[in-house]
Amino acid sequence: MAGRVTRGKRDALLVRDCFRAGGYVFAKKAGEIAQENGISRIARLASNENPYPPSPNAVRQGCDALREANRYPDECMEQLLRCLRETYGSYHFVSGVGMDGVIETLIRILVNPGDGVAIATPTFSFYGLAARAQSAEIRPLQRDEDYSVDPGIFIDAAGDAKISFLCSPNNPTGTVTPPEIIEEILAGIEGILFLDNAYIEFCDTDYLPLMNRHDNLVIGRTMSKAYALAGARVGYAFVPAWIVPFYQRASTPFALNSASAHAAIGALKDREFMNRYVTHVRTWRERVARECGLPVTPSGANFIMVDVAPWTGDAMVRELAKRGILVRSCASFPGLPDHYIRVSIGAEWENELFLKEIQAIREANSGLSQ
Repeated sequence: MAGRVTRGKRDALLVRDCFRAGGYVFAKKAGEIAQENGISRIARLASNENPYPPSPNAVRQGCDALREANRYPDECMEQLLRCLRETYGSYHFVSGVGMDGVIETLIRILVNPGDGVAIATPTFSFYGLAARAQSAEIRPLQRDEDYSVDPGIFIDAAGDAKISFLCSPNNPTGTVTPPEIIEEILAGIEGILFLDNAYIEFCDTDYLPLMNRHDNLVIGRTMSKAYALAGARVGYAFVPAWIVPFYQRASTPFALNSASAHAAIGALKDREFMNRYVTHVRTWRERVARECGLPVTPSGANFIMVDVAPWTGDAMVRELAKRGILVRSCASFPGLPDHYIRVSIGAEWENELFLKEIQAIREANSGLSQ
């Protein structure tokens, strides 16, 4: 019948790679856990969110921007870029709807169907999802047993890849790659290295000097974590100057809305507020790792990856959910065994509840490996 999309027609209409792209795996929602287990208060330790509201300065500027929401946000976009330069120095920046938006646009301008995209795994799955949507050839680069990166192996495996992705601190392991390793990789690869710094505020490593020496480096950042603006969806990147005009041609017009852009400006101007949260994370990250009684991978992020063997990650997630705690199983991260969970550093009460309940589970030894 005319006007109907049959299954066969649908398959012909869809981009071929949609069939083999599994989609992003989300953690279970807190509301679902509460309803399933009859618990009113859930410790939300699954998504690496900041457990506290944004800076009052960010809230005020974001709300004020809504008074002019009838206008397109062209001026506020430039104001955000100017604020980034005031904060970090005279680098070149691009922005997007979350770091995801930056990644998608970069892939759009760099990758043709069949081009290579190298990804150091296990890591954030969106790199591969975005590359597959462009019909790229994905080249997984397995990290070492301690989740470090061997630069020689990375360079050999990346080959002529148009863009390579490396996350540091890495999600979900928390591993920090030293700048000298990054510099060796930059000197050895043919394409762009996208260095994902979503969690950089939680460690002491500084990669920005590399921007002055390499014009094949892009450093991605986000306002979602340390600045508590996950719901505003503001991402940006330090880029070489030659990328900027091509990025601007390919990006969505007015990608950031006025409220998000101004909230980001307000947050960037209140570094003291952000620094208090970073101190909280570092203090509790050390304590949770020390007191949980299970092996923890050294982390430079606002989360830790915990080895829960002999239990599986999925089983531990279910058991903790019964106790009002939402964490993330690492089973969906390619390259990881199935006995890891990722635990965000939350508010004080959330961290204390996790320590209490993980100890109770260990003592009960309740056969969670089923």
